[in-house]
Amino acid sequence: MAFPLLSTVHFLRAPSSSGGLPLQSPPSPPSLHLPAARRRLPLSKRFIIQSSGSTYGTHFRVTTFGESHGGGVGCVIDGCPPRLSISEEDIQRDLDRRRPGQNRITSPRKETDTCKIASGIADGFTTGSPIKVEVPNTDQRGEDYYSEMALAYRPSHADATYDFKYGVASVQGGGRSSARETIGRVAAGAVAKKILLQYAGTQILAYVSQVHNVVLPEDIVNFETVTHDQIENNIVRCPNPEYAEKMITAIDDVRVKGDSVGGIVTCIVRNVPRGLGSPVFDKLEAELAKAAMSLPASKGIDFGSGFAGTFMTGSEHNDEFYIDEHGRIRTKTNRSGGIQGGISNGETITMRIAFKPTPTIFKKQNTVTRDKHDTELTTRGRHDPCVAPRAIPVVEAMVAMVLVDQLMAQYAQCMLFPINPALQEPLQKAKVPF
Repeated sequence: MAFPLLSTVHFLRAPSSSGGLPLQSPPSPPSLHLPAARRRLPLSKRFIIQSSGSTYGTHFRVTTFGESHGGGVGCVIDGCPPRLSISEEDIQRDLDRRRPGQNRITSPRKETDTCKIASGIADGFTTGSPIKVEVPNTDQRGEDYYSEMALAYRPSHADATYDFKYGVASVQGGGRSSARETIGRVAAGAVAKKILLQYAGTQILAYVSQVHNVVLPEDIVNFETVTHDQIENNIVRCPNPEYAEKMITAIDDVRVKGDSVGGIVTCIVRNVPRGLGSPVFDKLEAELAKAAMSLPASKGIDFGSGFAGTFMTGSEHNDEFYIDEHGRIRTKTNRSGGIQGGISNGETITMRIAFKPTPTIFKKQNTVTRDKHDTELTTRGRHDPCVAPRAIPVVEAMVAMVLVDQLMAQYAQCMLFPINPALQEPLQKAKVPF
């Protein structure tokens, strides 16, 4: 027997304060007949509604909310360990790195992106309950500003696919597809980064390694010594001053023409605990890839040698093992990017994320209207000529969220009993109390 369409099934309402169920939704049409097994689901199952894609994580769960031109944006963090010292200032530092209007190569939208912690913190420490972080929107534009976009689809933007999926247009600033949604990610990532640093000494750094055809040679940056200050020393967030100037020039060249360019962000993670990630479907690369590819404008990712490894032989590519001066098993090279078999091996994790050119540009383009007529569109709005520089704190945040979630999973499964010191290492490296 075929099951009825979900749209014809009425959901039960929540129990009333008197203990019984309130009035039900109107009865289903007489022709609707559910199989007996479907009618007798346990009560708890009747109220499960699948997530709509706004939540990431299993143990450290982050849900973002809000839209570009609504009242505000933010996140709810569920599963954060208690007794972690956290403040609005800790979160604000990374939000300031992400906010628009910083310089000429970013969106001119003027937002302070000032955060407020609404729950989950008492006397400066996490309580173990959900943490809500809110950021108000203060420089929204009205419907008149996006009037053209209400009629026609922006090429390579999410306008059309959101219509195809939901059947409801949300054109002001792109709705949930806007990069402004990433504020919630950065806020949650700031908390995750602090957990990683305090518990395991883990450091996450990202920087711009390519803008359009300006490519930073990989051997110029020492992954073990590059610092946050070197990266933040220029507006494009490239740790090499010479190449930073070339990248800025490349962005300026297209910016003044109303066009845009893409770029690549390299992310490194130092002092990673061994054992993070699980076979077969929950490999660490798979989780990191999902997180990175969920970012607006991201189009590709690789780890370690990445696609370049396809030009090598096995004898050239393999990372040979050795014993270091501390008696630890290490690898002489790191073409695996710190992950083997989907599990972290303790070496520095290296990855690169490719971002496409910003789709909303100020040049006239051919498109179609929502009522299926050919037209031309010259968009207005406030957009980055290259998203890579402002993507830096967002990439770091997503990587941190993945690693904290995996750290908790590893602790829960493999650290409840004493470890095997011949094969394993403790997860905790830095003995700093929460």
